[in-house]
Amino acid sequence: MKKKVPLSQLKKYDVNQKILEALADSQARSILFSIIKEGKTALELAEKYRIPLSSVYKKISDLEDLALVRVDKWVLSDNGKKFKVYKSRISQAEISIKKPEPTITLSPNQN
Repeated sequence: MKKKVPLSQLKKYDVNQKILEALADSQARSILFSIIKEGKTALELAEKYRIPLSSVYKKISDLEDLALVRVDKWVLSDNGKKFKVYKSRISQAEISIKKPEPTITLSPNQN
């Protein structure tokens, strides 16, 4: 089992690398940028992008670990189930590839 390392213990390069990997993943990127203006549940994201629900939860978990996604609120379904509504913490990402390492500029989401 892979142990998660808290963000505070990662070097700057490792965080940049993990963010680059997340943004390079088309499904994670689709999820992240579809929840900028309006939050969505994992089920809504799975249905919209035709991604297995388990994969959506995994990608959201990875994005939360990088502080790119947050839980905006909880909603209650008609049958009494609680669901998290996720929202992007960023509205834009700019990547500059220069030596010795890439630079990532993230713009906070004001919505």
